[in-house]
Amino acid sequence: MTVHQPVAEAVQDTPVRRPAGVRAVPLLAGAGFVVFWSCGFIGARWGTEYTSAFDLLAWRYLVAGSLAAAVLLKRRPRVTRRDLVTQVAMAFLTQCVYLGLIFTGIDHGVGAGVTALIGSLQPILIATVAGPLLGEHVSRRQWIGLLLGVAGVGLVVANDLGAGHRSALLFLLPLGGLLGLVAGTCLERHREPATNLLDALCLQSLVSGVFFLAVTAATGQLTVPHEPGFYGAVLWLVVLATGGGWGLYLVNLRLSSATRISSLLYLVPPTTMVFAFLLFGETIGPLAFGGMLVCALAVLLIRWKDRLRQQRATT
Repeated sequence: MTVHQPVAEAVQDTPVRRPAGVRAVPLLAGAGFVVFWSCGFIGARWGTEYTSAFDLLAWRYLVAGSLAAAVLLKRRPRVTRRDLVTQVAMAFLTQCVYLGLIFTGIDHGVGAGVTALIGSLQPILIATVAGPLLGEHVSRRQWIGLLLGVAGVGLVVANDLGAGHRSALLFLLPLGGLLGLVAGTCLERHREPATNLLDALCLQSLVSGVFFLAVTAATGQLTVPHEPGFYGAVLWLVVLATGGGWGLYLVNLRLSSATRISSLLYLVPPTTMVFAFLLFGETIGPLAFGGMLVCALAVLLIRWKDRLRQQRATT
């Protein structure tokens, strides 16, 4: 059942004391999402050292889709036709389009950290459509935070272009993937499917597996790599990125508004850049470091309203 915004605001403002464990759930879900979502970019950087982006995604979802099929056969969930259509559409937008273009960009030399930063433009796009489409209110402070986040992303991309290692056109690949993720997020918030989170993740993984295997085989990119490191990357992506990242993405969608969920993406690039520096030696220039700090400030501004409400709820 949809709760209209004025009613939801009134309920949130009611000073109800919640147990510490309950209050910690959104925080833990958000922190876990940031870490595991970052692992997806690292897995893409790792796996594309051995093969093409779509071959890597085909193997990732061959494993994830097989596990998903086994879970669905065991659980035999009852899913309405409307929810099934929603899950298929979300799989196409948030996994096939988003991951297909993101991984292709990394395969063509866009850094993992920079790709994550372009993906973190999602909050400003979500906020632009959240009001008219989803009925979510975006405050003045949040708009300032969103614009600051865009500025932070701009600093990091400028640092990467200034190094002279990339063509500006390559950045259109992760940008196109970002639009798919935005569309999928808005679709989920608008349709509000009743599908269990585990079943939703399994359905989307199964759909994505069929898509990537079909496209990769049809284009002649499907191979059987012999390097053990490739299969390490596949395992990393299945467990950490699909199970952890996408699973917690769906959890956070149920816990908060689209705007506040998306604001967490501003924390993904700094996390990804640190991982990429430690694992692959990708450098972090002064402009990029400044952009990371600006992005962190943006998240604080966007989510400040939630903190004030949580403090009132505990008094």
